[in-house]
Amino acid sequence: MSKILELREKRAKAWEAAKAFLDSRRGADGLLSAEDVAAYEKMEADVVNLGKEIDRLERQQALDAELSKPVNDPIKDKPAASAGEEKTGRASAEYKRSFWNVMRSKMPGHEVLNALQVGTDSEGGYLVPDEFEHTLVEALEEQNLFRTLAHVIQTSSGDRKIPVVASKGTASWVDEEGAIPESDDSIGQVSIGAYKLGTMIKISEELLGDSVFDLESYISREFARRIGNKEEEAFFTGDGKGKPLGILAKTGGAEVGVTAAGAAAFTADELFDLFYSLKAPYRKSAVFLMNDTSVKALRKLKDSNGQYLWQPSLTAATPDTLMGRPVYTSSFMPAMEAGAKSVLFGDLSYYWVADRQGRSFRRLGELYAPTGQVGFLATQRVDGKLVLPEAVKVLQQKSGSAA
Repeated sequence: MSKILELREKRAKAWEAAKAFLDSRRGADGLLSAEDVAAYEKMEADVVNLGKEIDRLERQQALDAELSKPVNDPIKDKPAASAGEEKTGRASAEYKRSFWNVMRSKMPGHEVLNALQVGTDSEGGYLVPDEFEHTLVEALEEQNLFRTLAHVIQTSSGDRKIPVVASKGTASWVDEEGAIPESDDSIGQVSIGAYKLGTMIKISEELLGDSVFDLESYISREFARRIGNKEEEAFFTGDGKGKPLGILAKTGGAEVGVTAAGAAAFTADELFDLFYSLKAPYRKSAVFLMNDTSVKALRKLKDSNGQYLWQPSLTAATPDTLMGRPVYTSSFMPAMEAGAKSVLFGDLSYYWVADRQGRSFRRLGELYAPTGQVGFLATQRVDGKLVLPEAVKVLQQKSGSAA
């Protein structure tokens, strides 16, 4: 039995035990004693921790499988290619080798400059070799939940214009020989541009000179963590000013499907109302999104038949479910508080993420020379926007203080 399947079964048993404990210890008023609350929360924490370990192992398994694949078919017929030069994707092995030599070296030589004609950066930096950019994108997907659910496109220059049907025409009953009324579709347009996101890492010269240090792996992981977190925050809550317009934006974001009766809680009935506030065609591919605190509250809710709404997954690489739809968590979803949009339900493929082609990566050799450090700068240009607001609904907490 695989480790992942073993942990999933262990988590399912722990959840069944937690539910049984919760049901057996509720008093006549439906409440738990302080001791029982502490015991239940410990059992629930075990379920959460097992889920996090399963997620880590599945990401590791997926990354191992992806990195074991060849990057691309060899390019054999390029004119003027050096005899015997190994090809890995679009960039030559010489280019990749020269790129990382530049990153470590203070003074790039003629060999490096000649090799770097494979890719150029008009602003003075070096474009990331294809192999390294692929690693960075994979790490971004691991760090950034939103990218795995949204629709990601590539743009080269200028704004991307997306035509959207704002309203549809309808048919009408007409009398014999009567005139058929006109009813045209209304077509709108959504524009996606590119906002600049950047970060810098400083590394000591001694560390760079250590041949044991895995520079590529360290930089890709650290850039992925920083850029991934900042991207995901904007995709959720961005205001569109110098950054993407988030899916929770008041204008241009998801529509409010349900307003909860409480400022710091929601009920099973309100989740059902949220589910059915979304049109049926969107529900087929919809997912739930909330933060860990909201999931914790969700685990205690039952339907009218006494069945718990939240169901843990027993199958590898599949998320937990609520009403048959996947449940995902993100720390960037708001907590349950007055006026907050604490639960999201919808088809996130209608949120478009636009990557401007070519991530830039440069070495700052002299800026931090007095302190014996070298800076590494990474930038990318990205935008995001919900192109069809009716495809995503949110549950909003009641405004004002909790009752």
